[in-house]
Amino acid sequence: MNPPEAAEIALAGLGPIPRDADGPVFPVAWAARAFALSVALNERGLFSWSEWAETLGAAIAGADETDPADPEAYWCCWLTALEQILAAKRLAEGTDLQDLQQAWRRAAEATPHGQPIELAAGR
Repeated sequence: MNPPEAAEIALAGLGPIPRDADGPVFPVAWAARAFALSVALNERGLFSWSEWAETLGAAIAGADETDPADPEAYWCCWLTALEQILAAKRLAEGTDLQDLQQAWRRAAEATPHGQPIELAAGR
């Protein structure tokens, strides 16, 4: 099976991407931010859409068993692809991404429910 076929099969297992009459609906704010960041990096010429599609397809194909009912499953693959392309293009090192992930986790844990998360709270 070639990678595009494998990605298509894996994508089908992730379940539908939420949509409304206007288009995709993001299940959580971080998914919208990951999407926006990917678009912005592409618009700045840091990677092509074909590179992105290949990286995202590989992330989807390589995803461990996912729950098709999980609305975040697709976006977890999106985030994985974003991290991979940032590392491949040397736009961010793996340790930088891990440090940032930990800072966001600490900030989220320090933020009262319902309040906006401020990254400074995790640093």
